[in-house]
Amino acid sequence: MSALLNLAGRILLAQFFIIAGIGKITAYAGTEAYMQAYHVPTSLLPLVILLEVGGGLAILLGWKVRWIAPLLAVFSILAALIFHHDFGDQTQWILFLGDLSTAGGLLLLAQAGALAPALDARQRRY
Repeated sequence: MSALLNLAGRILLAQFFIIAGIGKITAYAGTEAYMQAYHVPTSLLPLVILLEVGGGLAILLGWKVRWIAPLLAVFSILAALIFHHDFGDQTQWILFLGDLSTAGGLLLLAQAGALAPALDARQRRY
């Protein structure tokens, strides 16, 4: 049951980042404008896309999870602090808490690691 729950958790966490990264690719100019509105350098956008899509795929496949999950957790916390800090707006508050909750799940995943089926689990056999 642990392996099944681990896989389900990885799928649920990974889809969030993969879909967000693809959304940034398909709405690149809009994402740049959004970043500029919050005084975030748009030169970071390719790195953000790489982290979201690449990190999401790594989590999904169970590859280098103990390294990628904390990185995505820090990214989620930074996103919460930079983009969702208007606590007077209920939507922003919910998005802030969602980012923090995602970070919490990623930290638990970092602690547990990826269980089979996962690329990390295959590498441990040898």
